[in-house]
Amino acid sequence: MKIVAPAGNLERFYSAVNAGADEIYMGIKGFGARRNAQNFTLEEYKEAIDYAHKRGSRIFLTLNTLMKNVEIDFLYTNLKALYEYGLDAIIVQDLGYFRFIKENFPDIDIHGSTQMTVANHVEAEYLKSLGFKRVVLPREMTFEEIKSIREKTDIELEVFVSGALCISYSGNCYMSSFIGGRSGNRGMCAQPCRKLYTKDSKCNFLLSPKDQLMGLEEIQKLKEIGINSIKIEGRMKEKTYVNEAVTYFRDMIDNINREEKLSKIFNRGYSKGYFYKETVSEDIMNKNYSATIGNPIGIISGKELLLEDRIMLGDGITYLSKDYEILGGEYINRIEKKNQKEKYKEAVEGEKIILKNAPKGSKFIFKNFDKKVIDEVTARLKEENKKENVELTFEGRLGEKPLLKGKVINSRGQEIYSEIIGESLIEVASKKSADSKNIEEKLCETGETVFKVSKCNVYIDNNIFLPISILKELRRNLLKELEEKLVLSYRRNLGEREIFKIQVEKDEIKTPEISVMVTTKEQEEIVKELGIEKIYHRGYDVAKEGNLKYININEKLATNLYQILKNTNKDVTVGWNLNVGNIYSLNEFAKIPNVKTIIISPELKYEEIENIGKVPVRKAMLGYSKLKGMYIELDILKDKETFKNEQEDLFISRINPLGNNEIYFNKPLNVLSQVKRLGKLGIDEVVIELLDEIKEEIEEIIRNIDKKENIYSPYNYERGVY
Repeated sequence: MKIVAPAGNLERFYSAVNAGADEIYMGIKGFGARRNAQNFTLEEYKEAIDYAHKRGSRIFLTLNTLMKNVEIDFLYTNLKALYEYGLDAIIVQDLGYFRFIKENFPDIDIHGSTQMTVANHVEAEYLKSLGFKRVVLPREMTFEEIKSIREKTDIELEVFVSGALCISYSGNCYMSSFIGGRSGNRGMCAQPCRKLYTKDSKCNFLLSPKDQLMGLEEIQKLKEIGINSIKIEGRMKEKTYVNEAVTYFRDMIDNINREEKLSKIFNRGYSKGYFYKETVSEDIMNKNYSATIGNPIGIISGKELLLEDRIMLGDGITYLSKDYEILGGEYINRIEKKNQKEKYKEAVEGEKIILKNAPKGSKFIFKNFDKKVIDEVTARLKEENKKENVELTFEGRLGEKPLLKGKVINSRGQEIYSEIIGESLIEVASKKSADSKNIEEKLCETGETVFKVSKCNVYIDNNIFLPISILKELRRNLLKELEEKLVLSYRRNLGEREIFKIQVEKDEIKTPEISVMVTTKEQEEIVKELGIEKIYHRGYDVAKEGNLKYININEKLATNLYQILKNTNKDVTVGWNLNVGNIYSLNEFAKIPNVKTIIISPELKYEEIENIGKVPVRKAMLGYSKLKGMYIELDILKDKETFKNEQEDLFISRINPLGNNEIYFNKPLNVLSQVKRLGKLGIDEVVIELLDEIKEEIEEIIRNIDKKENIYSPYNYERGVY
C-alpha cells in the first residue's frame, strides 16, 4: 500500500519525498482544486519530477476541477511539456477533460478525483472501462462499503486517511459558488463551512467538521483488503505537517503503533471520519472553533492551571474564553509550579502551574506550539529516507580489468542497466589479497547518492590485489551514470500527431420546453393541473455502495452516475449536479445510451453556455431553483431548520429519505422572465426545481413565465465564477 502525499510548493515537496512518500500530488499555477496554494511553475514542476524519479517516487498533476472550453485547449502546451518530461499521472474531475487527455496523451495514467463522487463499484467499473487507472473514493465511505467496492472491481482504489474534511460531499458543494462566485469545483472555495452561522439566535460554527485522522487499526484494515494507496490531505499545510504525516503513516503500514503527533502540529479536533457505520454528527463536527488553535492542555481557574498534558520551556500557548474566543497567547519561558519556589524546565499531566500572564476571562488553555515535536520533525527534515534500490555485480578476474554492473528498476517497471570497466588490469596480491565481504561493504557505501544497495554480488579470483580507491571510483562513476539513465528512462516523445480537439459550432435558436422537478406528490398534482407535461422527481446526488437498492433506476432525471448507467428509461436527463459545463463533457455523456438531455451547470455565465455550441444531446438549464448548496452524509441539522450566515443569507435544511442533510438557499435563482433569451443561447429545455413551494407560489411561478412578474435573480448566470 502506497502513501500519496500533498505538496503545495517545493519546500513541502522535498519534505514529502524525503519522509518516504511513494507518490506526491501537486498543482500547477492557475489550475487544480487548491488554486490558493502556491503551486508550481512549469520549471519547478520539472525539477520536482526529476528529484522524485531519482528516489523512486511518482508525481501526480492535479487538474481536478471543472474546465471551460477555452481552458481545455489552453492547457495543452504545458501538459505536453510535462507529459514528455515524465509526469506519471493526472488527477481529473471533469469527464470531458479526461477524454481530451486520453486522446492526446495516451501513455499516462489518469485518476478519478474524489470530486467525481464515485461511491460504488458500478461507477468505478465504468471509469475503468473508459481508461481510468485509479479512483479516489469519497471521504464519506464506511470501511464495509470500501471493502465491497474492492471485492467487485480491480481498478486501483485510493482512500483519504487524514486531513481536512469537507462537510459536503466533494464535487457537490456549491455554497462558496452561490454565495460569492468562488467555486469549490474550480479550486477557489472560500470555505463557507468554516464561517459562523446563526440558528435560533445562537451563533457558532454550524458547518465546520473536525479533521480526519486514522490510526493503526484502520490502516491495517485497508491494507488487508488490498487498497492500493492511502492519501494525505494538506497542500496548504506546512512542511512539518507533511513530513510528520508521511512518517506516521509509513509506521502504520509497517505495523508500528506509535504516538500520533499530527495533532500537536495542526489541530481543530480530529475524528475517524466516516470509517465506522456508527458515526454520528457529534463525532464529526466541531462547532466551537474552525481554525487550528492547538491541543487543549487544561482549564484555568484564576491564575492556576491543572495540566492535562506535558509542557516545557519554548512551548506556545493560547488563552481562550468560555466561548473559545482567542484572548491572547505567549511562549513559555518560565514554569512555576504551585507551592514550589524552584524554576522548572517542564511540567507534566496532573501538576498545577501558575500562569501570571493569563488575560481576564481566560477559561481554556491550548498548546499551539509543541517545541519537542517541532524540534524532532525539523531534525528529520534534514534526512533523506527515500532512496532508489540498486543491484550491483562486481567481477574481479586476474589479468582482466575490474567490472562493476548496476541495475535499477524504475517505478514503471523498466529495467535500467549500466556497467563501468576499470582502467588497469588486476594483478596478483603481493601482500594482503582482496576479500569478497570487504568489497561488498565498500560498494554498499552509497553515502549521499540517491541509491541504496538492495543486492550486491561479488565474483573475484583468489589472491588478487584491488585498491579501495579503484572500488570507490567504479562505484561513483556507475551510480552517476545510472542516475542519469534513470531520469531519462521516464521521458516520452509524443512525436508529430494531430491534436484531438472538438470544434465549436454555433447552435441554432430554440423554443425551450418547460419542465418541472418536484419534491412532493402534492407539487406534482399542482404542476399537472397547470399543464406541465414533463415532470421530474427529486433524486439523490450520491449513490453510495451501501444504498444502491434505494436508487430508482427508472427515473427520467438521473442525479448520480450510477443512475445514468443503470437507467431503464429511454429518455434520460442528466442532473445539473453532475457538473457538465463544456463541449467535451456534453459529448462524453452523450455516448451513454439513453442520455437525451443534460442540465448544464448553473456555475456558467450566459455567454459560456452559448459558447458550448452544438452538441449531440438536448441542452437544458435551470430557470428557477432554491439552489442546493451542500449534500451532506449525516443529519447535522434537523429537517426544515433555517439558519443565516454573516451576510444574512438564509438557508433551509432538508433531510432526504436516505437521512442525508441537504442545505438550500432560501432566495431562489429565477431567470424565468428570460426564457426567450435562453432559447437564443441554444437551450432546448428550461427546468423549474421545486423544494418547499406551496400551491400559490407554484402557480405564480409557472403562470408568469417570460413575464417580468418573475423576479430576476440570476446568481452565477450573470457574474460567473472564479
